Amino acid sequence: MSMMSEFKSFAMKGNVVDLAVGVIIGAAFGKIVTSLVNQVIMPPIGLLIGNVDFSKLKVVLQAAEGDMTEVAIGYGAFIQEVVNFLIVAWAVFMMVKGMNSLYKKKEEAPADPAGPPEDFVLLREIRDSLKK
Repeated sequence: MSMMSEFKSFAMKGNVVDLAVGVIIGAAFGKIVTSLVNQVIMPPIGLLIGNVDFSKLKVVLQAAEGDMTEVAIGYGAFIQEVVNFLIVAWAVFMMVKGMNSLYKKKEEAPADPAGPPEDFVLLREIRDSLKK
């Protein structure tokens, strides 16, 4: 088998295709969550705290001098990323919880009770006939 045909076989397996679709959807979902946090959630929180733009919150370690740039710790952007993560984690948790409840419903479906094996039925009939 040639290397190209092996690669084609590997790349076309269901798991690889599913993974690729998951990565693409996850990246798009991440952009939606980032937009939600930056444009919808953080502005009202910043307004409640006192007209604060979280993306600009920082601790300046060294001010810019001449052609040297400012050195700062941008903790506001970090706060936004933490909120992004919490929203994504919550969404994934809810999705997994929903999928688990679907699996539980499938597992809880009672199977048709199978009768006893045929040899047991015959032995019981023989026992009952001997008792008579």
